[in-house]
Amino acid sequence: MARHPALFDRHTAPALEAALADTAVVLVVGPRQAGKTTLCQLVADRRGARLLSLDDAATLAAAGADPTGFIGALDGPVVLDEIQKAPALLPAIKLAVDRRREAGRFLLTGSADVLALPRVSESLAGRMEVLTLWPLSQGELAERREGFIDALFAAVNVKLGAPGEARTDLVERALRGGFPEAVARRDPERRRAWFRSYVTTMLERDVRNLAQIEGLTDLPRLLNLLAARSASLLNVAELSRSVGLPHTTLTRYLTLLERAFLVRRVPAWAGNRARRTVKTPRVWIPDTGLLGHLAGLTSARLVEEPTAVGPLLETFVASEITKQLGWSRTRAELFHFRTHGGREVDIVLEADDGRLAGIEVKAAATLGAADFKGLTELREVAGKRFHRGVVLYTGREALPFGSDLWALPVSALWQLGARPLRKRP
Repeated sequence: MARHPALFDRHTAPALEAALADTAVVLVVGPRQAGKTTLCQLVADRRGARLLSLDDAATLAAAGADPTGFIGALDGPVVLDEIQKAPALLPAIKLAVDRRREAGRFLLTGSADVLALPRVSESLAGRMEVLTLWPLSQGELAERREGFIDALFAAVNVKLGAPGEARTDLVERALRGGFPEAVARRDPERRRAWFRSYVTTMLERDVRNLAQIEGLTDLPRLLNLLAARSASLLNVAELSRSVGLPHTTLTRYLTLLERAFLVRRVPAWAGNRARRTVKTPRVWIPDTGLLGHLAGLTSARLVEEPTAVGPLLETFVASEITKQLGWSRTRAELFHFRTHGGREVDIVLEADDGRLAGIEVKAAATLGAADFKGLTELREVAGKRFHRGVVLYTGREALPFGSDLWALPVSALWQLGARPLRKRP
């Protein structure tokens, strides 16, 4: 039987506990149904905090009628779930914190990027810590804490303790995704039904609430087109023609989808920070279970159309890396790399100390020197900042292709440097 979503230990929990110990306001953002409420409820229970959901109509009405009075009447630590529904509470929270700054006083959750809401940055600047909770990682599903990013930037050579997983198993992992409720459904058809409801809810309620307008009828088609282009460069002009939207409208819709955590844009890396903003970003669907649903991908279809496996696996790797960045000791930012001549690296991680690690993703089970040309180009551009490059592939063994270049199985993402979680008391 599948585990109940509440039984998964989340690797973000220690960071959340640490933030509540010394910060007055902590905000947990992330996709709807990623597990934010469950995590915050568990933390709230341990701290004796009260949880109020702004999804509840009566609570939302009370908060909107008198935000200052609503916040002022709350005694003790409190969790306010789905804070983006009542942004007027944020100035009231600022006022309450300024009067009595107490660690862990307010724990907020949001299924939209609350930091993009008007007045939030000035309301809670210096008073709030923000954490992002993505759907379940492969390590969380296996009750192991991943250490791939730390191992990637370590001084020693990589060591893989177990052979990699077969390509068919990797595809199944990707199609399952990480949303707790979807993961709990073993039947693929029941999982697809969950994703159908999820997309409908997000587009017809959450995204419309963000836009505060009606008639966003082009969003479903736009989201499907973006799914078909996941892991590719974002060509706004071509996408505008395909969906039949003016450039300005398309740009606005992309921002809405990104704020709802349905789409992610990743900037290009360049040696000069000022040049990154003029380079074309890549676009990803953050969860590959959702991607599979939007693109109509199934195990059977991927056997018939093997070329679709590459973008699926690349999106899967990017998703897992994004999740691990939330708890890795090595602090890093995520980019991609592409030269004018077409050489590219799917993922570039830039650590706080300036070191770089490149990650290429290949759906093939065998590799050759040509598969490392993008990483070699990145090494030449980065110079001494280049620390290590890996090609993640569907083979089973870890193989060196030079002093700082490795071929690793895709499953190294949750095997390399991983350690078991402590059992719950």
